[in-house]
Amino acid sequence: MQLTAFTDYALRMLMGLGAVAPEKLTVGQLSSAYGISVHHLLKVANELAALGYVETIRGKSGGVRLAKSPEAICIGVVVRAVEPELGVVPCLRTGDAPCVIAPVCRLKRVLAGATERFFAELDQHTLADLLEPRHQLQRLLKLTGDRSPAGDPEPALAPLAQTRAASSGPASSRPASSRPTSSRAT
Repeated sequence: MQLTAFTDYALRMLMGLGAVAPEKLTVGQLSSAYGISVHHLLKVANELAALGYVETIRGKSGGVRLAKSPEAICIGVVVRAVEPELGVVPCLRTGDAPCVIAPVCRLKRVLAGATERFFAELDQHTLADLLEPRHQLQRLLKLTGDRSPAGDPEPALAPLAQTRAASSGPASSRPASSRPTSSRAT
């Protein structure tokens, strides 16, 4: 079973934001911390904002921060939301061509059960579970200190009161069709 890069990036973004919650980060800071394209992370941020997991703040003091507490974000629910067609083989995905042995195939049932158990495991964990030890995660991602991971003069963490003053509400999100696609291994 393999998740798309989009889902991986969404989980990483949530972990990075969770490591500094309730503060915010810029997409550039997350890009530098993880070595992921800013372009891809902007699409991820828009999708997570549309789903209500993050809040985007526009402007010079803008950025992204968690819209919910890490304890309220279930990993299984996030993966289902950003990866709605998680079929490990084509016959488990809607819209794919039917397999010639579908009427007698037991593999589909076995793989469907494995997918259900995969999600059952993810459902046992919240974002908060993935953040411990938080200070080590911050250090590895270089999300603490006076400078951002990219070496920008902008502080890595802006006080929440400043971001609220600059906030004009969540940014509009792009449709899911604008998300980057990634092939899956079957």
